[in-house]
Amino acid sequence: MTTQAKKPPRVGLFVTCLVDLFRPSVGFAALRLLEDAGCVVEVPRTQTCCGQPAYNSGDRADSREIAINTIRAFEDYDYIVAPSGSCAGMLKKHYPGLFAGDREWEARCAAFSAKVHELVSFLTDVLQAKTVAARVETSVTYHDSCSGLRELGIQHQPRQLLGSVGGLSLIEMQEADVCCGFGGTFCVKYPEISNAIVGKKIGNIAATGAETLLAGDLGCLMNMAGKLKREGSRVEVRHVAEVLAGMTDTPPIGGRA
Repeated sequence: MTTQAKKPPRVGLFVTCLVDLFRPSVGFAALRLLEDAGCVVEVPRTQTCCGQPAYNSGDRADSREIAINTIRAFEDYDYIVAPSGSCAGMLKKHYPGLFAGDREWEARCAAFSAKVHELVSFLTDVLQAKTVAARVETSVTYHDSCSGLRELGIQHQPRQLLGSVGGLSLIEMQEADVCCGFGGTFCVKYPEISNAIVGKKIGNIAATGAETLLAGDLGCLMNMAGKLKREGSRVEVRHVAEVLAGMTDTPPIGGRA
């Protein structure tokens, strides 16, 4: 008697707007990590924004139309994976509320959202990955982005995989789980408050003495990188996926001071 080989999971990679426009290397790093873990990965060409900016601004009508497009593009995959806790949180936690009571879309959205995962938590919690093959000679500190931490429970997962990266040392900062001040449109609406929040975060980063700052959300990383650069800091800023994939040849986010 022969046993049928298990098919590799078919993953739809939700790239995110910021990755597409500002940091494509994060998308390529996510692709490498997923393929190394045995997944068949596709990037639907019809994907757009997750709709979070419209949703956070109270525009439910446009959010719903964007969600319908996203569901249609991704619902046939085994899993939907995003290298962003913020976007994954929107797809998984907030989409269902847009279709409550809708006969056509409520169940369809629920089935879609159940398959959504943030990249690092997908590797550890779903695929049960314990290690990565990367080697990166640097010291790092890690910022827990709000959406990933509070909506999806992502905290130990990146640290688990970072612990397997050869040559890397992790130095925890104080208040790693406190907001960086980005908050999507918050930093635009309340720039003075946002600047004060990120200023405190930068102080905690500097106190670690780490050479590199990591996080799982590009918006947060760009916000902190901008402040670090304005302060003349030499701390490099990277998405955690780039380090886990060993893809650190590109310049850091925000460039070098």
